[in-house]
Amino acid sequence: MFGFINYKKEGRIAEIRINKPPYNVLDIKTMEEINTALDDVKNSQPDLNALVITAEGDKAFSAGVDVADHTPDKMERMLETFHGIFRRLETLDIITIAGVKGSALGGGCELAIGCDLIICADNAKFGQPEIKLAVFPPVAITYLSHIVGTKKAFEIILLGETISAEEAKTLGLVNQVFPLAEFEDKLKEYMKKLEMMSGSALKVTKKSLKKSLNFNFEDVLSQIEKDYLSELMTLEDANEGINSFLEKRKPVWKHR
Repeated sequence: MFGFINYKKEGRIAEIRINKPPYNVLDIKTMEEINTALDDVKNSQPDLNALVITAEGDKAFSAGVDVADHTPDKMERMLETFHGIFRRLETLDIITIAGVKGSALGGGCELAIGCDLIICADNAKFGQPEIKLAVFPPVAITYLSHIVGTKKAFEIILLGETISAEEAKTLGLVNQVFPLAEFEDKLKEYMKKLEMMSGSALKVTKKSLKKSLNFNFEDVLSQIEKDYLSELMTLEDANEGINSFLEKRKPVWKHR
């Protein structure tokens, strides 16, 4: 059924595994498959305690959304498909976990922080490098300040630099860091803890925890989407950033 992800349900755990190594780049087709799997997860929730999203290979959880899908002819479909992942994750009552090995950059980092918990290997790196192409990450802008605080969120998004697994844990972005060689076994052990708990209690507790965040994800993301499409993507520099990446050259900023 799927060409770019592996999807399974075992016991009370569902798993979506991106299967496009080494970089697990998220093109539109891959994101559509993730959305299809998430729809099935939602329908299966009475029988599930948790969902884990992970990826094949040790090099990258995901290097992000395919830059080729940021061109004007694909932009709106890309944004709708990508943000559809987070709109679906937000509606899930079960616990969601990102299992991260290697780089989680751009949309890959957003996919990780869109989950309730992040478990990573010690070779993991996180970053939002979009600003280097004169664009910004709408989902990270929506979530990140609620996770790491305003000042650090500004720095991560405005400088576009990567942070290590240990720094991410110190910031509260990551819950657990395990040695790469042990990661898959440790992730299974972690998921087993959730599988052994009361599914109904987990769901009610998650619902209450989300109320404590005191912000409406849909309202904030919808406003940021409007800014992205009607303001950011009308800038000459934003289009220059995308084109320079695709043409493998340094961007020439016009600052307008």
